[in-house]
Formats: sequence, structure tokens, C-alpha cells
Amino acid sequence: MDSLLNERFARLGPIQAVRQNPSGSRAVVVLRPDRPAEEILTIDATLALARRGASMLRAKRALEAVLERGFAVLDLPLVEDTKALRDELEQAGIASKLVAAPRPVDLAALRQRLHMTREQFALAYGLDPETLRNWEAGRRDPGPARAYLQAIENDPEGVLNAYTGAKP
Repeated sequence: MDSLLNERFARLGPIQAVRQNPSGSRAVVVLRPDRPAEEILTIDATLALARRGASMLRAKRALEAVLERGFAVLDLPLVEDTKALRDELEQAGIASKLVAAPRPVDLAALRQRLHMTREQFALAYGLDPETLRNWEAGRRDPGPARAYLQAIENDPEGVLNAYTGAKP
């Protein structure tokens, strides 16, 4: 697999300059294959990522991960237009999805939706009940735990199964 990508880069020839976008916003993207590996245009995808501020090496490694593991997550500093990026990658056979920054979660509403008390929710998801009370009351910010809370909100049963090791 790695040798196939190396062969494609070798056929590309001497190093060429990649014109990066002059400006854009930072975006974190999840990359996945959208077609069989042999049909993915790895060089085109690498150049699309490099134009958005990824080094050629980081872009190449991300695509290797896509082909080997089935996904990669990449931070791109110069995304001028997310639709243009998505279209370019799609043409190369790579599906992309933006990772949104974690948003605030209404914990009380989430618990009510799940028909759980604060203690049940805390125990089920490995949280301290007093910490949960402080988050709900707005006395403390969940900080990095916001992503975990968002995952619970999006798929409570899946997160519970992952946390407890239970098989669905």
C-alpha cells in the first residue's frame, strides 16, 4: 500500500511548488475513502490539502492513513471555501466532513430526554455528580469535556456501550 503511494509520488517527478491559498479559515476535516483504493487520485487529493496549508508530508501521511485505516483527521489552516475543498477531494475519491467545534450541551434537557436523574447520568457516563451539577448550574464550564457531552447527546447508547464495554 505504502509502496503504491510512493510509486505514484515518484511518477509525479521533481518537487514542484504548491501555491497555497493566500487566506482562509482554520478547519479540521475527517477524510475517508469514497471509492476503492486503486481508484483514489492520491496526488490530486494531496495537492488539494497542501493548497489549504498542509505540508506535502502531512497531506501524504493523512492519505496513507485514509488508505490503511479508512480515515484520517487533519487540521487545515487555510480553507478558503469548504465546498470547494469538499468538491476537490470528492473528485479525487476522498469523502470529507468538517469537524465542528464542540458546542454547549443543555445537560438538564439531555437528562430529561434520556429519563435519567443527575446521579444516574453521572454514574452511567463516568462523571462526578457534583461536577455535573456545577455544569448544569453554569458555575463551571465543561471545557474539554464538552466534546464528550456532545458525543453523549448525539449517541447516548453508543457512548454508554463504548464507556462500559457492553456489547449492543
